[in-house]
Amino acid sequence: MTSYTNPLNAYKETKVRTAGQGKLIVMLYDEALKQIDTCLAQLEGQSRQLDSIHNSIAKAQDIITELTVSLDFERGGEIAKNLFNLYMFFNRQLMEGNVRKDPEPIRHIRTFLTQLRDAWVQIAHTQVEGAPANSGVDIAG
Repeated sequence: MTSYTNPLNAYKETKVRTAGQGKLIVMLYDEALKQIDTCLAQLEGQSRQLDSIHNSIAKAQDIITELTVSLDFERGGEIAKNLFNLYMFFNRQLMEGNVRKDPEPIRHIRTFLTQLRDAWVQIAHTQVEGAPANSGVDIAG
């Protein structure tokens, strides 16, 4: 059993371990959006901390990559393929925004991520309450 010295970390870990599949996906989207918001605030502000901007974008890309590798193409069919293409586009746009330190492509991706997140919120609400959480994120579409 793990000994927790920080109650907030313990709470966060418990929240992730007990979340259903749809809720985990929403949590990933939320964190990606948080990282993008951090990046945009710095890009658009007078303080342009390039390392921090890069790190925020890299974290958002890592999350999108996690969503990508979790796609289930057998069960997800065309939806999984479309999500794969979107995620590849997102990462390319984020990379472009990072290299050029241009907020425009990053803002564009934020809009798409928000729409997808909102759709997953609806999906998560339709999942059966009390169903055991899967050990990983298995996106069927």
